[in-house]
Amino acid sequence: MSWAGKLLRVNLTEGTVKSEPLNMDWARQYIGSRGLGTKYLTSEIDPKVDPLSADNKIIWATGPLTGTMASTGGRYTVITKGPLTGAIACSNSGGYWGAELKMAGWDMVIFEGKSPKPVYLYINDDTAELRDAADIWGKSVWETEEHLKKTLQDPLTRVSSIGKAGENQVLFAAVVNDLHRAAGRSGVGAVMGSKNLKAIAVRGTKGVGNIRDPKAFMAETFARKKILHEHPVTGQGLPTFGTQVLMNVINEVGALPTRNHRDVQFEGAKDISAEAMATPRKTDGKKHLVTNQACFGCTIACGRISKIDETHFTVQTKPQYWGASGGLEYEAAWALGAANGVNDLEALQYVNLLCNEEGIDPISFGATVGLVMELYEMGVLTKEQIGIEAPFGSAQALAFLAEETVNGRGFGKEIGTGSKRLAAKYGHPDLSMSSKGQEFPAYDGRAIQGIGLAYATSNRGGCHLRGYTIASEVLGIPVKTEPTATEGKPELVKAFQDATAAFDSSGLCIFTTFAWSLPDLAPQLAAACDEGYTVEEVEKIGERIWNMEREFNNAAGFTKADDSLPKRLKTEAAKSGGSKGAVSHVDEMLPKYYEVRGWDAEGRPTQATRERLGL
Repeated sequence: MSWAGKLLRVNLTEGTVKSEPLNMDWARQYIGSRGLGTKYLTSEIDPKVDPLSADNKIIWATGPLTGTMASTGGRYTVITKGPLTGAIACSNSGGYWGAELKMAGWDMVIFEGKSPKPVYLYINDDTAELRDAADIWGKSVWETEEHLKKTLQDPLTRVSSIGKAGENQVLFAAVVNDLHRAAGRSGVGAVMGSKNLKAIAVRGTKGVGNIRDPKAFMAETFARKKILHEHPVTGQGLPTFGTQVLMNVINEVGALPTRNHRDVQFEGAKDISAEAMATPRKTDGKKHLVTNQACFGCTIACGRISKIDETHFTVQTKPQYWGASGGLEYEAAWALGAANGVNDLEALQYVNLLCNEEGIDPISFGATVGLVMELYEMGVLTKEQIGIEAPFGSAQALAFLAEETVNGRGFGKEIGTGSKRLAAKYGHPDLSMSSKGQEFPAYDGRAIQGIGLAYATSNRGGCHLRGYTIASEVLGIPVKTEPTATEGKPELVKAFQDATAAFDSSGLCIFTTFAWSLPDLAPQLAAACDEGYTVEEVEKIGERIWNMEREFNNAAGFTKADDSLPKRLKTEAAKSGGSKGAVSHVDEMLPKYYEVRGWDAEGRPTQATRERLGL
């Protein structure tokens, strides 16, 4: 069985670290990572708990395929109750940390309570202990990782940590590993900071060898790697251009949210696109993009490594940012760029580096700055309040506000509360482009009806990774559906949501689903873990996980009213592109979505659905 079969339970209040056997009945029912971690969390905390209190828990969880030879088997998730939303939070990260935890012999780590002083957890195979973190509290993610590797005298140690944003409890603070891979959304880093937990440093030398049928597993993984290699997205598009390949595509469709969703096309998209990253700069003749990079076991290698223009105003006097480091992904480039009307690629990279260095979600940050810029142009916010002139398109304001936010200074403290709270405070709640308090990513719900419904019904708030209908509605994977049509979208959204839950729980990357579907995942799980993982069973598990998350949110106080979109998307028509004149029809699609989900008219799973799924 590909599970390690044990977990670490860390009581931060008492300072204890204990090993527990994994609940194998739960493991078979929820697979691992997102599903199994959420099962543990929802079984152990009150849904109404204050996310930043000692009574909340936070879990790092791997999947059964994490650390194996399956392609992209480096993923882990951080599960907690999110402070940004008050809903279930489950943020996924790549890099190497997840595989290292698994190779140390652990499936997950559960933290409870609150430490009276800053600490970090050190894991070296079977050894696990809390250590004093006074000398790294107040340091950035980059400084923390460097310090721990030197202190532990092992450069192969993998570190998952928070920067100053998590310490200051910015509500969208991230947990960062391997310098620029992040469990990025919903504020999981703020929960970590609230517990005085700075980092988890892991060294694993055991490997993952307990595969149920090694020969069958090798055959299955080899066959699936071939599919990834031969697919135009996973074999060509993502390795060459990364997720940034979408910038010009989505802009041309007329679905690129621009200037806080006032527009659906950005005239500066070409300046911040993948193509721009690969074009020599006029200033120094060098390309912004240095190379691509892969996470553990990945055969796609969509990651970007970039080098900023050293003469740019943001870094002229800051040589610490001159080296090659994590580059812009599509969501970050959109949120820092089009969402604010900024087309300065180097400014976007500088802010992206700050987000990595201090651990904040660039999507929520950028989208909140878009709100600030709109309120500034409306005259609601002034230069004196913000600290700088902040019209749409100002790269100077973007960089300044990033510095203020990651350091918890000035108006940055207000930005750190997220767009929902900020918009309400200044009297314009409808201008927060969010659902359940989490800001939307880089696709407009008017132009692409399915993603709008996915945003509204996402269990963790506005999110594209909880049901990436863009694959079907824009890219034609696995079949092409019309973006502006509503017919069949509730069924499409449910199918994507359930499948995503299963993939997330396996320990593999969701990007494999551009080429794979459940018939590709199930045989790998069956060979590695349990031959009972048929396609039908894996599909059912995905649905079980989705409904479990929904029931937690319902118990936390969410209702049907929270399955919605801002008034702007439902009443202000798209102004240009192929979606010109379109508004979101989310309210019309919702009843059908509830019906195909097996929920009642108020969005609650019926007893029949609960019994069918074994909830």
